[in-house]
Amino acid sequence: MFRTLDPTSIIMILPGILLGLTVHEFSHGYTAYLLGDDTARNQGRLTLNPVAHIDPIGFLMLMFAGFGWAKPVPINPYFFTDRRKGTFLVSIAGPASNIIMAFLLTTLLGILMRTTGAGFAVQQVILSAVSINLVLAVFNLFPIPPLDGSKILMSLFPSRFEETFYQIEQYSVIILILLLVFGVIRNVLFPIVSALYNVLLLYLSMIVF
Repeated sequence: MFRTLDPTSIIMILPGILLGLTVHEFSHGYTAYLLGDDTARNQGRLTLNPVAHIDPIGFLMLMFAGFGWAKPVPINPYFFTDRRKGTFLVSIAGPASNIIMAFLLTTLLGILMRTTGAGFAVQQVILSAVSINLVLAVFNLFPIPPLDGSKILMSLFPSRFEETFYQIEQYSVIILILLLVFGVIRNVLFPIVSALYNVLLLYLSMIVF
């Protein structure tokens, strides 16, 4: 379930973890801000400082279990003109930002390999960051409270179902633990991430060659 990392491996994956978590939560907060909710800004979360967004348990899980989460940015949907549309846009902004970041990092690596012949260490750091961003995007799209996927799903359902979602959210930790213990998350998450990663590797090869 958990992996053992040597110091070199930690150095390789740490930049990607910090980048992925920061971009994900900043995107939530900034999208909410654009839609009229300045809660994140008022609480100092509208920042690219990774320290503001790290959840200790989620950070360690991402490092040693291969998936994890950041400290959620506070959002108040009642500031949105259209609460359901606003919730959808804010929720999907995090995973979307990670997908975009993975694409941009792949593009950067391709340019470096084509122009300067990026060294092995640089390649591994960037590829790790690509993988981590994909993990964050896919994991957060799981329709399990309090992950982004559940909020996206809730915004698409009639408002009468909101109370049901909130009731399920009370048991979110238990649900996540059970899914982790029985391998459901890994069996669903990593095949999807692997498929997306292979698509980006194909894109990388098109840039380099």
